[in-house]
Amino acid sequence: MTKESSYTAKLPGPDGLYDYTPDEDAIWGELYRRQMELLADTACREYLDGVKMLGLKPDKVPQLLDVNRRLNETTGFGVEGVPALIPPSRFYELLSQGKFPLATFLRRREHIDYIEEPDLFHEVFGHCPMLTNQSYANFVRHFGESAVRLGKGYSWHLFRIFWFTVEFGLINTPQGRRCFGAGIVSSPSEAKAAMEGKACEFRPFDLLSVLRTPYRIDILQPIYYVIDSFADLEAIVEQDIEATILKAKSLGDFAPAFEAKAS
Repeated sequence: MTKESSYTAKLPGPDGLYDYTPDEDAIWGELYRRQMELLADTACREYLDGVKMLGLKPDKVPQLLDVNRRLNETTGFGVEGVPALIPPSRFYELLSQGKFPLATFLRRREHIDYIEEPDLFHEVFGHCPMLTNQSYANFVRHFGESAVRLGKGYSWHLFRIFWFTVEFGLINTPQGRRCFGAGIVSSPSEAKAAMEGKACEFRPFDLLSVLRTPYRIDILQPIYYVIDSFADLEAIVEQDIEATILKAKSLGDFAPAFEAKAS
């Protein structure tokens, strides 16, 4: 959230609409079709229902005004267009207000398989469908409220909660483990890795354990935490997060399940 972006945020016109080119529409459509085929039997029902509720389609890049309106109609959540990279304090503040910050640029074709910074496909296709689920939306808002209340000294550990749920969360269902985290559903390689489970570990979600688990943003995740229901997810932020973070700090991190990034 702090380094310089290689992309420039799009700005809306006077009507609030963003101007996307035919090539950007084509990139969106290619990504959408590829992921929807992959997610048919790997994403949870709540995510797939959310795609339908938002009216996401492969023919055109969705407009933030439409996404915002549909989310407001379902759970009262909303979205706000932002530059690609914003300070953590602003990020948490928007979540606490019931607004999910969305990057407004779409990845270029040379980055179609992987982009390190979040683009509009990751934000809208990855994050927004789950925000149609009330328990999930409540969790995200209350998470933001906790982050604003606790402040900077807790920010790093708090984002581990976000990372292992909103970004890379899995849920147990009657059909087996299914994905809901945006980093999984918006990435073909991550979705395949998470569901095949050949080079990763699945752990039941435990707040203290999550707070002690380091991660890297630029690799396929070696560890996933699995919840049993979205009601359980909502209950996470009802725990004494401050005390649990202090305990996690006193115990220290688990040994990383990955090699250190080369400098």
